Amino acid sequence: MSNKENASQKIKKAWPTKAAMDQVYELNLWGTNNGAFYSGSGSHNPEIVNPYIEVVSSFLQSFISPLVVCDLGCGDFNIGKQLVKYTKSYIGIDIVSKLIAYNKENFKAKNLEFNCLDIAVDNLPVADCVLIRQVLQHLSNTEVQNIVAKLINFKYVILTEHLPNGNFKPNKDILSGQGIRLKTQSGIDLLVAPFNFKVKQKKQLLAIPLKANKGVIVTTLYTVF
Repeated sequence: MSNKENASQKIKKAWPTKAAMDQVYELNLWGTNNGAFYSGSGSHNPEIVNPYIEVVSSFLQSFISPLVVCDLGCGDFNIGKQLVKYTKSYIGIDIVSKLIAYNKENFKAKNLEFNCLDIAVDNLPVADCVLIRQVLQHLSNTEVQNIVAKLINFKYVILTEHLPNGNFKPNKDILSGQGIRLKTQSGIDLLVAPFNFKVKQKKQLLAIPLKANKGVIVTTLYTVF
């Protein structure tokens, strides 16, 4: 059997994104702690989390009227729970239904709600600002394109992605799931092909280099309109 045939079979066997993400949490593929769900060290390592909370909370507090925030891929909510108080309302979205049920039970505030949605397929809630933290890096280009088409409805997009060090070829396609493009020396850049996200302004808020030359976690603010 040729390499092309093998590759074709692998693509055909790709899991739906929901099933892949369900498995991530069921098998603790991103690690585990004392909680029922764990979204990985990127959501718990203080060296990564604390600077992110600082810059995003500073942005949210810069508005006289608090923003409505939609967190696409809220995960175990270790980060989101620290931002809710700076918003008019905070909507946590994730594709894993058991995770959303857990979050509804364990995180409560008058201005907080959770919804189980597939952000590449379903309509998104109305909001001023979207947070997408280390989510797109796990998704195929087709799913990312579907999401980008919806981002034009939000004034602000705060995107966080794990990128290679130095120069890299952006947006190599992958199968949606646990892995990310870093393994192929690639990463997400929404402003170039095939996504070509049109924005009014781009501003890098944060860049956190990881140890052992394992890339950099970059947070970027896009002003859409």
